[in-house]
Amino acid sequence: MILIQGEGVSKGIASGSICFFQRSDITILDVPATNIENEKVRIAQARKKSIVQLTNLAEKARREAGDESAMLFETHAMLVEDADYVECILTALEKQGCTAERAVEMAGEQFSTMLAIIDDAYMQARSADITDVTRRILNNLMGIVEAGIPFESPVILAADDLTPSETLHLDKNKILGIITQGGSGNSHTAILARTMGIPAICGLGEVLKPEYDGRAVCMDGETGQAVIEPDACTLEAFQAKRNSQREIMQHMETMRGQPDITIDGRGIMLYCNISSPKDICAVQLNDGQGIGLFRTEFLYLAACDYPSEEDQFQAYKRVAADMEGKRVVIRTLDIGADKQADYFKLQKEENPALGVRAIRVCLNRPDIFHTQLRALYRASAYGKVAIMFPMITSVWEVKECKRSCQNVMAELDREGIPYNRDTELGIMIETPASVLIAEELAEEVDFFSVGTNDLAQYTLACDRQANNLGKFFTPHHPAVLRALKLAADAAHKAGIWIGICGELAADLDLLNTFLAIGIDELSVPPSAVLPLRAKLRGSVAKACTLERLRC
Repeated sequence: MILIQGEGVSKGIASGSICFFQRSDITILDVPATNIENEKVRIAQARKKSIVQLTNLAEKARREAGDESAMLFETHAMLVEDADYVECILTALEKQGCTAERAVEMAGEQFSTMLAIIDDAYMQARSADITDVTRRILNNLMGIVEAGIPFESPVILAADDLTPSETLHLDKNKILGIITQGGSGNSHTAILARTMGIPAICGLGEVLKPEYDGRAVCMDGETGQAVIEPDACTLEAFQAKRNSQREIMQHMETMRGQPDITIDGRGIMLYCNISSPKDICAVQLNDGQGIGLFRTEFLYLAACDYPSEEDQFQAYKRVAADMEGKRVVIRTLDIGADKQADYFKLQKEENPALGVRAIRVCLNRPDIFHTQLRALYRASAYGKVAIMFPMITSVWEVKECKRSCQNVMAELDREGIPYNRDTELGIMIETPASVLIAEELAEEVDFFSVGTNDLAQYTLACDRQANNLGKFFTPHHPAVLRALKLAADAAHKAGIWIGICGELAADLDLLNTFLAIGIDELSVPPSAVLPLRAKLRGSVAKACTLERLRC
């Protein structure tokens, strides 16, 4: 029996035989091309075929894993057409006089290496995307179809790492679990595994040895523990945990339709975060009582140019109508930092997290902001829409946003277009500045929603995208929780409600602290609604304390 430890990235217990993922060998000879123009045609054909494949993959991802996963493959399709990437391939072809395969390989290595050495987790993730895209183009040039899994019976899939394409191509009926030497909880593969409900462990390193192929293993995707050739006692312990998880899931099903209220009558609104109108199905399936965060930037990131007012209106209208009168909080464009769209032509910044992003982009580009606000107000006629402004640090920003809203409403009045004049306006509390002036801000808006991801980043001076900060980035830090309390007190003093829409909102260990702080709403991934409801209905609000706020 051999115990190996990695990072648990997708919960679940699985046991079976290890099968190492088999890739086709791509060996490219460095030989001169006989006809450069013919090589250019081959590259164009391979790129065209790659785009078709990626488009099909995006649709498959949308069906099986949701819109955010689909966007990954839409982004890959955009990379295939990226002007700099294509120019790099053609330059290598012409200057080196090499084959199409060698030119693509050289361009991929150059781009991937360039991004991998940047001290930024987002850019490092783009390095993996370039590697994935490059391999796809090479496969199409060489007529290679990846081998994948050679067995018909379900296995625990092992690999050095898996690209997003490889992960999505896997037959879920053949995969009991995934264990990899590389990767992390933030990798695309981990995200896809979670979405697809496959237990997964990443970061095992060299302790995951090829000679384990075919041997029995038990794995726990929550703890990151895997046991090679487990004995009877270990198998029994893993099976007991699996049974316990099943019982928990059965209990969750009884939470559907139950009110979101504590034993002593304190209610909290349990809302959901979404990125696309298609996510509404997950909200309804998990009995979410509203939308606490609709991330509209994904409409922009998935487009090759600024989405029109009509395109945005149709998306917002659909969500508002489908939620049938339940509140839908729609966040205005939050582009910049780790979310970039080339057509915005944002200047490169040394520290984009502290640069022109979110509301700063909107106030600097009033034409973009105006278009979005018109679409939002038009959609407000079809449901209970609330508009939320991100990255607020001052009162004047809020007043500028409100002035823009007034201008839009005046236009719609002149044009005779219906809208809800009483549409709620709120802001995100995600900077220390907004916490410190929360009382003044509360006088200007109808609600607060705390973005704990950025609030923790700016409060703790830790880049939340950096994997090497580890123990230093602790969203449970008393400073972050005290900031929540200050914001909640200011909101209630002004008679407005306050919610949390960051990742911390789904943290079951902090629910009682949120009750003690006075949080009115939690907006979480749809899958987190029922577990939170179960915990809430078993809590006594009066017994909750602020102990976690102490150092």
